[in-house]
Amino acid sequence: MTKPLIIVESPTKIKTLKKYVGKQYNVAASAGHIRDLPVKTLGIDIEKKFKAKYVNIKDKSKVISNLKKLAQNTDEIFLAPDPDREGEAIAFHVMHILKKKNRHFHRILIHELTKKGIQDALQNPMEPDIDKYDAQQARRKLDRLVGYQISPLLWKKVQRGLSAGRVQSVTVKIICDREREIRKFIPEEFWTVTADLLGQTPPEFNANLIKISNKKIKIKDQTQSSKIVKDLENSQFIVHEIKAKTVKRNPLPPFITSKLQQDTINRLRFSAKKTMIVAQQLYEGIEIGIGGPEGLITYMRTDSTRIAPDAASEAQQLISQTFGDKFALPSPRFFKNKNKVQDAHEAIRPTSVFHTPEKLKKFLSPDQFKLYDLIWKRFVASQMAQAIIDQKTILIQASKKYLFSVAGSTVKFQGFMKLYSMDSSSKDKDIQTLPHVKEGDVLKTLKINPKQHFTKPPPRFSEASLIKELEKNGIGRPSTYATILSVIRDKGYVDFIKRYFVPSELGFIVNDLLVSSFPDILNTTFTAHLETSLDDVASGNLDEVQLLTRFYTSFKKSLDTADEHMVSVKGVGVDTDLKCPECGSQLNIKIGKNGHFLACTQYPDCSFTSNYLRDEKGNLSIERKKIDNTKVKDCVKCGKPMVKKDGRFGTFLACTGYPECKHTESVNGGQGSREIGIKCPEPDCSGTIVERKSKRGKIFYGCSRYPDCTFASWDKPVGKSCPDCESKYLVEKETKKEGKFIKCPSRECNFKELK
Repeated sequence: MTKPLIIVESPTKIKTLKKYVGKQYNVAASAGHIRDLPVKTLGIDIEKKFKAKYVNIKDKSKVISNLKKLAQNTDEIFLAPDPDREGEAIAFHVMHILKKKNRHFHRILIHELTKKGIQDALQNPMEPDIDKYDAQQARRKLDRLVGYQISPLLWKKVQRGLSAGRVQSVTVKIICDREREIRKFIPEEFWTVTADLLGQTPPEFNANLIKISNKKIKIKDQTQSSKIVKDLENSQFIVHEIKAKTVKRNPLPPFITSKLQQDTINRLRFSAKKTMIVAQQLYEGIEIGIGGPEGLITYMRTDSTRIAPDAASEAQQLISQTFGDKFALPSPRFFKNKNKVQDAHEAIRPTSVFHTPEKLKKFLSPDQFKLYDLIWKRFVASQMAQAIIDQKTILIQASKKYLFSVAGSTVKFQGFMKLYSMDSSSKDKDIQTLPHVKEGDVLKTLKINPKQHFTKPPPRFSEASLIKELEKNGIGRPSTYATILSVIRDKGYVDFIKRYFVPSELGFIVNDLLVSSFPDILNTTFTAHLETSLDDVASGNLDEVQLLTRFYTSFKKSLDTADEHMVSVKGVGVDTDLKCPECGSQLNIKIGKNGHFLACTQYPDCSFTSNYLRDEKGNLSIERKKIDNTKVKDCVKCGKPMVKKDGRFGTFLACTGYPECKHTESVNGGQGSREIGIKCPEPDCSGTIVERKSKRGKIFYGCSRYPDCTFASWDKPVGKSCPDCESKYLVEKETKKEGKFIKCPSRECNFKELK
């Protein structure tokens, strides 16, 4: 009989586990999911209670063979994929693959990859959680039913290759709705009046006019503002009342997934996707000079603020030693979870607060250090004493009918703020330092400041604010946010411009079609209710089949209606108010393989087409083409001038002798491109690979000799040939589980190598 086998999800955990379990166990990894629904078919038998047809994932054949080999002579298998619903599904699929008479499977939950975390898990094995598995099954089936049955409709009605998703489509709708709010918004003028004042001692300060004749003010225009300023110029400013109070401020709880993503976006300029990749690395283990890798943070996919009592006590010990007893608490502070929060995991915290960021800095990459530092400080601060702040508000009377106000504050005791500052939205951001004054003091008027303002439209969503909106509306789960944000960009439904999401033309078209045909699927309340129902399945309070039946009964009716009545824009396009400059007919927006464009509705009688511009209000205009006939060089084949042209993959030089001479050349690899230092892998091509941007702003890689060579790849090529097949190059990829790796671009080849 061989040793018991522990099966984890990620190969990078193996080394950390072996450090602590030694030679008592064999350790292997599933490298994520090993079984899934088939790619080319629905894979769900709707008539047989939504039974799923799972198949082994094609490129996991070597992984499955290795698991079977290692498990061949053991009767004890410990299933240790990540402690969440996806991990539970992986555990069940591994059981299916390795099922054998008299073989015993134990589910273990490793919340932190430390000696204690691993020992606790092995000493407390459980039965695999069928309810949690059913919840994952239900989510997977819901997503498949929506995606695989709506997407073909979009291919038929709009363009082949489009997709819809149960959560991604709602997210696009939220972005589209916000954009329409912005376009409809009409700014309103208003004015403010402030006064620069000085007491008997510095500093000078600025007070805001808040009331006139004891009523809150709204100054609508310059006429009203000028009248107020004229009155105030001859007025005496007298301290009317001083309000002073001392407030105690509590620290924020340790991070949950969504709050971590929002904070890293705002503070570190990390994307949500990058945050999860780096957090996964910290969780799975880093070499820190103690005889092998060590998990530095607890599991990073959680929406619970619960913390272990021993972790809180350890933090108290460090706080007393580092900052002094006055910064510590008499007993640990614990935080209450919101209603319906899954409490399977702790909040995100360091596995040991004595692994301070300063001690670990030399072992961590810059990104790992920044993230660990943030997590460590947030957790330790959550166990520190309250901050004590003296707040003072001064009310100032002018001409008896005008009331001004100014607020200031002084930190009396830093408490947790010594370690972790509040975020940039803190109420104290603009609070001034005030001089010492008393009631009845006459203040010196330095300047009266009238200022014109206009109301602003609601802001576009950043990654942080979109995650906050999804969380507020109960859309998706924290572990899915990073994927959702990546998918909607990759599909071309939104653009990410200056760190804000803007719907693309395609996004608006698809969104409007789906909203009209599938109002429930695109409804935030309906989607949030589904998430709650999935939680009920996970807790055993709702049957998976009951949930799917209830959903599909309504969905199928909408699907059948949409198939018959959904408006088709394929070939026809979307109506606009623009007229064709050549024949006067209506122009429509059409979707082609290279993007969106305007086309005359009288085609083929009129072949006018053009790119277009859309202003902040959503109004369309024809983009006037700028024809640059400036000679760049002479054609090497016929001697005629060569000029710049715009093509599908960027700018290139073309001979003006076309069509008699079809010679073309690249313009330093195309406008805005840069070389990545490898040769083009196409046979007999002398070009190099350059990084370019598509019309949608997405990065891709192509040959510098375009259009003579049309090599192009979305993944970054690597100048190494594949050791397993005849491919002349490899490509660089990155996933949340494995980080960066290189693989063969051939679908028939399974070569992969971690970087």
